[in-house]
Amino acid sequence: MAKNLIIVESPAKARTISKFLGEDYFVTASMGHVRDLPSSVLGFDPENDFAPQYEIPKDKKKTVAELKKQINSKTEVYLATDEDREGEAISWHLLEALGLEKRPVKRIVFHEITKSAILNALEKPREVDQQLVDAQQARRILDRAVGYELSPLLWKKIKPGLSAGRVQSVSVHILVEREKEIRKFEPEEYWKIRAEFAEFTAELKKLDGKPAKVVNETEAKSIEDSLKQGNFSVSVIDERMAKRNPGAPFTTSTIQQEASVKLGFSVKRTMVVAQQLYEGNFNIPDYSGGLITYMRTDSVVLANQALMQAQEVIGSEYGSKFGLKQPRFFKNRSTNAQEAHEAIRPVDFSLKPSAVKESLSSDQFRLYSLVWKRALASQMSAAEIARTTLKIEAGVKRECLFEAQGQRVVFPGFLQAYSEGKNDVDEAVSEKDVILPKVEKDQILPLKKLNLEQLFTKPPPRYTEASLVKKMESEGIGRPSTYAPTISTIQDRGYVEVTPEKRLKPTSIGEVVTDFLTNHFSEIVNLGFTAKIERNFDRIANGEENWVEMIANFYQPFHQRVGEKDESVTRAEVLKRRELGTDPESGKPVSVSIGKFGPMVQIGTREDEEKPRFASLPSNLNLNEVTFEEAMECFALPLTLGTHESGEEIIVNNGRYGPYVRLGKDFFSLPKGEDPLKTNIETALEIIREGLEKKAKSTIHDFGEIRVIDGRFGPYIKSGKSNYKIPKGVEPETLDEAACLKIIAETPPSKGRKGGKRKFTKKEASA
Repeated sequence: MAKNLIIVESPAKARTISKFLGEDYFVTASMGHVRDLPSSVLGFDPENDFAPQYEIPKDKKKTVAELKKQINSKTEVYLATDEDREGEAISWHLLEALGLEKRPVKRIVFHEITKSAILNALEKPREVDQQLVDAQQARRILDRAVGYELSPLLWKKIKPGLSAGRVQSVSVHILVEREKEIRKFEPEEYWKIRAEFAEFTAELKKLDGKPAKVVNETEAKSIEDSLKQGNFSVSVIDERMAKRNPGAPFTTSTIQQEASVKLGFSVKRTMVVAQQLYEGNFNIPDYSGGLITYMRTDSVVLANQALMQAQEVIGSEYGSKFGLKQPRFFKNRSTNAQEAHEAIRPVDFSLKPSAVKESLSSDQFRLYSLVWKRALASQMSAAEIARTTLKIEAGVKRECLFEAQGQRVVFPGFLQAYSEGKNDVDEAVSEKDVILPKVEKDQILPLKKLNLEQLFTKPPPRYTEASLVKKMESEGIGRPSTYAPTISTIQDRGYVEVTPEKRLKPTSIGEVVTDFLTNHFSEIVNLGFTAKIERNFDRIANGEENWVEMIANFYQPFHQRVGEKDESVTRAEVLKRRELGTDPESGKPVSVSIGKFGPMVQIGTREDEEKPRFASLPSNLNLNEVTFEEAMECFALPLTLGTHESGEEIIVNNGRYGPYVRLGKDFFSLPKGEDPLKTNIETALEIIREGLEKKAKSTIHDFGEIRVIDGRFGPYIKSGKSNYKIPKGVEPETLDEAACLKIIAETPPSKGRKGGKRKFTKKEASA
C-alpha cells in the first residue's frame, strides 16, 4: 500500500501520470462518477430542500471497494479529477463514497498531463470547491426533474419510451424550427449577369446606383439589350493593402466545428480523440505525458510559457519575420467562461506533428496537427493581402455597374501555418492569388461573352453537428462538456437523424415531441430561458446564488403545470392526426399519426364498424411531408420478393424496429436508409447471406426452438422471444437441450409491471 494515493477518472490518465512519480505514489482510476441519483425514482426530496438521494450504482461497487483497499489511516489521498464542475463533483462524491469526509484530503488540478504540471499540482493542493459542486448538483437535479416529470407525460400523451431533457429538448427545438422554415420556404427566381473579358470576368452589381436585383428573364434580356448597345468602360481602380489576423486558439466549440469542416469528424469523434491526446493514450519513444491541454474549455487564453515557446518554434520553423514582438491576446467569446483557464494547445510546441506521426493513430495525428497549427498560427504575424477592385460601367445610359475583384498575397504570415476553414465553401476566402490585368481608368474593355444565368433562392440549410454546436454556444445553451453528449443523445433517442449530406434532420417523433413541449412547456424549449438557467449555474459556481432557492423557483411551478397538463391535454390533441385523402377502394379517410410503435398510416377511423387498417411509416418519410401516394404504398408491405434456395419465401416488411427482410423465422434488418418498397431480390439475398453467416458465428448450439448464443454481453439461452442467463460456472459449450430446459424452468419470472408509476430505465433516467 503506497503512502500517497492519487485518484483520477480514467485508466489511461492513471497510466500516464504513474510514469512521472516514484514508488511512494499509487495512481488509480475511479472510472468517472462513483455515485449518482437512483435510476428508478425521482432521486431528490422536494420537501427537504431538494436533498439528493445519492447511491453507489451496482457497476461501481467493485471500484469503490478496490479504492477503499488502497486507503488506511496513514494514506495521503489526492483527488485529481478533471478541473471542471463535473470533475469537482466526482471528487466530492469520492470523499463521501470512500468515507473521507472527516480527514484531510488534497484536491489537485492541472490542465495538461506533463511531469512539470503534475509535480506543480502536488505542491499546490487545495480543498474541494463546494460552490462548483453545488453548481453541478443544481444542474443534475434540475435535469433529473425535467426528465423524470416530463418523460411519463410523453409516454402517456405520445408514445411509450420517449424522454425529455432540458438541453436535448431545446437542441431538437432549434432543428425543428429550421425544418419548418425549410418547409415554408418558397424559392424566388433571380438572374446573375456576368461579363466575360479576355483575362477576367466581372459581375453586375448595381443598376441605376442601386444593388442589382434581376428577378426574371424579361428584365435580364432588357439589360442584355442595353449592354450590347453600349461599351464597357473602367470607371474605378481601387488598390489597397489589407491585413488579416489569425483566429484564436481552439476552445471546445471551435475545435468541434473545425474538425467537422476540415477532417469530417463528428462532434463525438472529435472529443474521443481529443481525450486520447490529453491523457497520453499512445506510446511515443522517450516521451511521457499528453500532447494537448484539457479539451473542455471555453477560454481562448494561452499560458505565458506557451506564448514564449510559440515564438521560439515560429522563429525556427518559419523565420523571425513570421513571429510577433508582443503576444497576441484574444478576448473570450463567452462571458461565463468558467470551465477552465486556458485554450486547447499543444503541451509542447516543439513536438511537431511530423515528429510524433509514427506513434499516433491516423485520427490522433490529424487532430493534433490541427491543434498545433491553430495555436501556433494564433501567435504569428498577420497576412498581408493586396486587394484590387475594378468597377466597370456599361449600358446605353451607363446604368450598369460591374465589379471584378482580385487579390495577391504579399506576405503569408500565419497563413503559412494555418488557414481557418469555412462551413460554406462558397463563403470561403481563397488564399490563392487572383491577379487582375493592368488597366487604365476610362479604358474600353472588349466584351468576349455575356452570360445570363437563371437561379433560385435556396432555403436555409439544415444544421450540421458543427453548426448546431456554434448555435448552442452563441445562444448560451449548454457548456463545453455538454455539446457532444447532447448531440449524441438526440440522435440515440431517435429525435434526429443524419442525412446522407451529414445534416441533422428532426424525425417525425422529434417534431411531435417538440410541438407538444412548445405548446405546453414553452420555457423548456425557449432559448432565452435555457441560457438564463445556465447563467444561474454560473452564479452558483461563483457563490452569488443559492442552489436550493434556484431549484425551488423552477421546480414548484413546473411540477404543478405537469399535473395540470396531465389532466387537461388529450392524446388526440397532441398527436394532431394529418389527413391525406380518401382510399379509392373503401372511401375511408387516409391519415398519418404517431402510434404505439411510432409513425403510422391509417385507413379508416376507430368509430367505423370495421377496424381501421394500419401500416408503419418508414423512417425516411416524415409525417409532415409524406404524400398520399407515398402513404398508400406502405400498405404494399409485407411484400414477397421471391423464394430462397431453402424453399422459404423472402419477405420484406417494415416493423417496430425499422424495415427488415424475413426468411422463415429469421429476421434481418435492412441497412439504414434502405427503402423496403424499393428493395430487390438481389439486395435481400445479400442481406440474408451476411445475416446467416453472422448468426452461424454467434450460435454455440442450435436445438431448434432453443439456441445457445454468444451475444454482445456474453453467452445466453434463447427460447422463442425470451432470453435466459446462463448460471455462473456453467460452460456454454457443455450445455445440451435438457440442460437448457432445466435452466429455463429454474429461472424466476421477471417482475414485470404491477401497476403504479412506471420505473425508469437508466437511459431514460439520464435524460
